[in-house]
Amino acid sequence: MNLSLQDTNYLHYITKLTRKHNKDNISRTKAYFNYYVAHPEIKWSFLASMVSRNAGYNMTDLWLSPFTNMLNKRERSRMFMTYERANWLIFSDAYPQLLTYELSIYQNKPMFYLLKNFHTSQFMINEWEIFWNRKDLNRLVRSLIVNEQNVIQAPVIKQSFFRKHVFTSIPYLLQDFLMMNAAVFPTFSGALYGIYVHDFSNLSKRIRIGKQLASILFEPSIYHQAINFAKKCEHTGSRKDYEQYINVNLPAAPALRTIYPVIEHQDIIRRDWSNWVGIKKKWMEDEKVEIKEIGKPFYRKRAMLYAYYHLKQTMKN
Repeated sequence: MNLSLQDTNYLHYITKLTRKHNKDNISRTKAYFNYYVAHPEIKWSFLASMVSRNAGYNMTDLWLSPFTNMLNKRERSRMFMTYERANWLIFSDAYPQLLTYELSIYQNKPMFYLLKNFHTSQFMINEWEIFWNRKDLNRLVRSLIVNEQNVIQAPVIKQSFFRKHVFTSIPYLLQDFLMMNAAVFPTFSGALYGIYVHDFSNLSKRIRIGKQLASILFEPSIYHQAINFAKKCEHTGSRKDYEQYINVNLPAAPALRTIYPVIEHQDIIRRDWSNWVGIKKKWMEDEKVEIKEIGKPFYRKRAMLYAYYHLKQTMKN
């Protein structure tokens, strides 16, 4: 496609802004949320900011004593890179889409033809066109969930290094089996809402989890608490951000930027996943889930992890 000089300038602007905000987990989380504040009709951006907070929590958890003693430095580095690579890749794909929508509003016409230059899938380009015409807010949320989970499937989940050293490793499989990981939405009341994340390497299950999290987050009673927390609590990457509001007597993880450097990612030649992966009907369906406060059972599991670690240390001594 022959682009005008103005279009070329738009591409440079979007590329520059995406790179600026794709520095680390903190900058990504903030960029998603600030975008949602400016464009609340793009509900996925709020969901992405809250899920990105959880990615930060998982990164800094790796510096807590049970992890530092049960996983060696190489294993923890690989786990961190899994979270970081997926977090970076999703942002690099999604944020140009968000900025192109913003540009479309500014121009008062759809500018989604520009997305080809960012290797956006044809599936998602079509979905933005549909959204522009129909303003179906919830369909766009589902579409973005489907798209971004497919975006990371080949370069992260199925990539030979991560598959061999992370997703089939004993620590990962044990954590998955015990369901130690959860995506949580914190509140100032101390309640934690969310769901346990299990079988993360399964594409359809990740999409289902994403839709379930959206269902929870945008439930009015939860939404107002979550948006209040997101507005007033600066994201540091540590669970300390919300643990100060709940009765937890466990060590707090350090702030993310005090322990991790900025990672320089090598981009890849991106294949349009929608050209070779069929869109399953269930992917685009609504997903309802029973809303539960999961803070107590989640922290019981974490307390058990610390108890196991201390028992192991006692036996060693």
